[in-house]
Amino acid sequence: MYVVESKGGAIACMLLALLFLGTWPAILTLLERRGKLPQHTYLDYSITNLLAAVIIAFTFGEIGNSTPEMPNFLIQLSQENWPSVLFAMLGGVVLSLGNLSTQYAWAFVGLSVTEVITSSITVVIGTTMNYFLDDQINRAEILFPGVGCFLIAVCLASAVHSSNAADNEAKLGSLSSDQKEGNLQMSTLQDKVGSEDLEDGSVSSEKAKVGTAEFLMQLERKRSIKVFGRNTSIGLAICFFAGVCFSLFSPAFNLATNDQWHTLKDRVPHLVVYTAFFYFSVSCFVIAIILNITFLYYPVLDLPRSSFKAYVNDWNGRGWALLAGLLCGFGNGLQFMGGQAAGYAAADAVQALPLVSTFWGILLFGEYRKSSRRTYILLLSMLFMFIAAVAVLMASSGHRK
Repeated sequence: MYVVESKGGAIACMLLALLFLGTWPAILTLLERRGKLPQHTYLDYSITNLLAAVIIAFTFGEIGNSTPEMPNFLIQLSQENWPSVLFAMLGGVVLSLGNLSTQYAWAFVGLSVTEVITSSITVVIGTTMNYFLDDQINRAEILFPGVGCFLIAVCLASAVHSSNAADNEAKLGSLSSDQKEGNLQMSTLQDKVGSEDLEDGSVSSEKAKVGTAEFLMQLERKRSIKVFGRNTSIGLAICFFAGVCFSLFSPAFNLATNDQWHTLKDRVPHLVVYTAFFYFSVSCFVIAIILNITFLYYPVLDLPRSSFKAYVNDWNGRGWALLAGLLCGFGNGLQFMGGQAAGYAAADAVQALPLVSTFWGILLFGEYRKSSRRTYILLLSMLFMFIAAVAVLMASSGHRK
């Protein structure tokens, strides 16, 4: 079994995890904006997310010799370690609920703000729990100022969202009355064309410049989750629910691999990170499949009904959804590998993933394009504070004995 033993190796794992975990939300957001139903997207994503865990288990988990204290993956499957297995599976359940929730929150409050809110809650709650579970191996005088940096960034992110929302209202207000009347008809567009046309983006329209009012209206027409006229508090409530879920999955995984509550019998080795991640991913997959198949037939937020047959035949964007699952799976695995070596509190530095998500949001979706000077200043301040947060949390990493 391969074990990350150095602080440098742990930090490398965290940096790769940060890149992967910040990229996959952008891919799912892109598919939703193109009209692909989120139920279809998440089912595809879940398959490769589990596949990543299987690949990690049968490669890193089987490399090298097995010892009684650290058995290889296959050996540990038959050991009596069910209390730790349950902790790992609990972590997978809450992560699946959090990921599924954010898929809907992205449409309401945007990619950047959603990731900032959920990540900040994760850091404030989850990192504090991991600090005490890890027997305080991280340097508190560095760790908690890093948590403070995240809180400051959250305040800045809220200001960014408020400023950008005001900018968008001003853009929409600049439309002529004739344009507004024509655009109001988009709420009934779905009744006039088939859902299949919406999903494959075949509804024709002249492309507007990114950042303009016309662009915002065209986006609303094409996307699968309609948000105009809805209360944004729905999206914020989803964000906070997802953040609480995310804050619990890392401590649960920590308990699974280190047994701080002494639930295992004497001489039963702790779950190695690869075995725990396998069980974690299996429960994540099962919950995702159950919920999303249910949502096919009983959709939420006024989405159109679908079916399992329609999902199987929907190849629009499937490759991107499968890629997103791989990125998320390998990102979570790398985070846990780094956390096992340097402490899960320090590994929570990957919750600065809004840095990456914001980059993709600006590059791919034109977020904050043609916004006010005030919005740009706030955005740069938020990104600077997130960079500081990442650096401080990584500097706090210790080494597990």
